[in-house]
Order: sequence, then C-alpha cells, then structure tokens
Amino acid sequence: MKNTIAVLAFSSLLVFSACKKTENTASNTDKTEASKPETFAVDSVKVSDSIMLNDSLKLKFSSRMLVFPTIKDKTLLDSIYFGNKNIQDFSKNGIQALVDKNKNEYFNNVKKDSKDWLSDVKYSQEWYSDTGMNMKSNISDYLHIEYAWGSYEGGAHDNYGSSERVFDLKNNKKLVLKDITTMPENKLQALLMKNINKINGGATDDKGKINNSDMLLVEVIPATENFYFDEKNLYFHYSPYEITAFAAGDITIPVSWEELKGTLNPEFKERMKIQ
Repeated sequence: MKNTIAVLAFSSLLVFSACKKTENTASNTDKTEASKPETFAVDSVKVSDSIMLNDSLKLKFSSRMLVFPTIKDKTLLDSIYFGNKNIQDFSKNGIQALVDKNKNEYFNNVKKDSKDWLSDVKYSQEWYSDTGMNMKSNISDYLHIEYAWGSYEGGAHDNYGSSERVFDLKNNKKLVLKDITTMPENKLQALLMKNINKINGGATDDKGKINNSDMLLVEVIPATENFYFDEKNLYFHYSPYEITAFAAGDITIPVSWEELKGTLNPEFKERMKIQ
C-alpha cells in the first residue's frame, strides 16, 4: 500500500512539473512574440508601356507606385493613395492591378478623344504620361512621400510638377501645417518672401542663375500645405506657374526651426528633437 501511495505521489509530481514547464514555455513564447514590433517596410510596383495611335503619334505611359506592407490602417492608406478612388486592396498585387488599370484608362481615353483630330497629326511626335511615388525620408515616424508627374499632349512644352505629403505613422494621419507650427499666416508669408532666393530655381540667363524673386507672379506667397522637413528646416514647395513663371521651374523655400521658434507644436518639437 505504501509503495502504491509513493508511486501515485511521484506521478502527481511529474504531472505538476510538466504543467509548470509548459506554462513557463508558453509564457516565454508570448513574451518573445510581444517584444518584436513589425519593422517598417516599403516595396514598389511599376509599369511602362506604349502604343501607336497612327503612323505619327506614339503614346507612352509609365508609372511607379510604392507599397507599404506593414501599414494596416485603412484611413492612412486611403490618404497615401489619394486620388485613386475605391481602392480596397493595398497589397502589392492590388497596387499592381491599380497601375495596370490606370494605364489602360489613359490609352483608352486618349484614343476616344483623338477621333476627331488624329488624322490631322502629320509629323512624328510622342505624347506621354509619367507618374511616380518616391519615398524621400522616414524621420521619427514621419514618412515623407513625393508624388511626381509629367505629361505632354501637344503644345509648346511638356508639363510637370510634384507634391509633398508627410504622414504621421504613430497617429495614422496625414500631417498638416498646424501640426507643426502655430505661426500666424501673415508672419509665415513674410518669412517665405524673405527666404525665396535661398534655394535657386531653374531659371538662367547668359549671366547665370536668375533670382526666384525676379520671376514672381504673386505679391504674397501663400503658406502651402505642399511641405516637408528635415532636421534643420521646414520646406515649402511650389510647382511651375504656382508663384513664378514656368521658366523658374520648381521653387522650394526653406524656413528654419530657429525662425519658427516659440510657435512649434510641443509633440512635433520633441519627436524631431528640435532645440
């Protein structure tokens, strides 16, 4: 009887020890998995294709779009892919399908519109549509994307431009100017006018570079939401014709953090480690 009791007690001890070991192992596994945040990742898809509308007119389409497999928030993704209505699939395959769809729509639309005038095109020319998303930086979970475009559909010259958008990956939203600074609009406009020549545009003459201010089309430079930033400055970006003549090209005006001192949003200032 004593031997039977001893065997039962030993068996119970083994079962208890095995359970504790299983619990500890599961607990350790849970801790390990919880301590591994998903690393930010970026991928891209692209397409380049062309067709001949007739013997003289060639159409070319090219597009490159970024893919963010680790971003799951739909509202944020909708903002990143703004302008593409009703997109539901943000995977690489989904974005590739979107780019292919945009290509087909471009070719079909030009074909449809050209029915009345295509026979009048007698000399060789190439029309094109080129769009691209470029990741410029990811600083302190502020993701900066440049959306560039260029096109030519007859006329004296092609057209081009780009827009800047910054996304707050911590709060899942597109950043707006008031998230950075509370400086009154008129004071910010004065700083933009003061700093307009700090970064030269594309205008030149036989003496070299032409100042951006010499090609202004406006009396007041608006504080556009087309902005981005780095460790030193907040930059406002203007495409051709926005504030200057086409020949001036893209205009970028820097405003330093020192110039914005006292007006910076506390959370933004802390995350960017601005002194």
